[in-house]
Amino acid sequence: MQDFAAIDFETANGERSSVCSVGVVVVRGGEVCDRFYSLIQPEPNYYTWFCQRVHGLGPSDTDSAEVFPKVWARVAPLIEGLPLVAHNSPFDEGCLRAVMRVYQMDWPDYRFYCTCRAARRKLKFLPNHQLHTVAEACGYNLKNHHHALADAEACAAIAIQLL
Repeated sequence: MQDFAAIDFETANGERSSVCSVGVVVVRGGEVCDRFYSLIQPEPNYYTWFCQRVHGLGPSDTDSAEVFPKVWARVAPLIEGLPLVAHNSPFDEGCLRAVMRVYQMDWPDYRFYCTCRAARRKLKFLPNHQLHTVAEACGYNLKNHHHALADAEACAAIAIQLL
């Protein structure tokens, strides 16, 4: 796969619709050509202790952020016509579907591919198939894990090698 967009969402709480940040890395011809990151005001707008502990974001980060439809209006043109790639794609696709449903947005028939599944097939020797483990096995140094853009960049690096 030479052309795709790697995507990662972070959530504020246990609701998939509560996306509080998004990272997107666009790859064309096997090379990264664009990056996008934004904070998002989550819906529902509250944070659990666990989620804050994972990614470090909280209400003070997103209270003045744009709501999802405004952010997605900037993302959609970047990824138009491209397959989407995520590490554990059922989570990220689930987030996107849920937040689009909350805002009554049409689903544009995005096609998702999963680097975690690909790693389980191709890198069976790994002790686990978490993003940081797979990234390291693919020669990518993931810094700032659980920052949506950093995770999307790692996913893109993995996808270039495995998909």
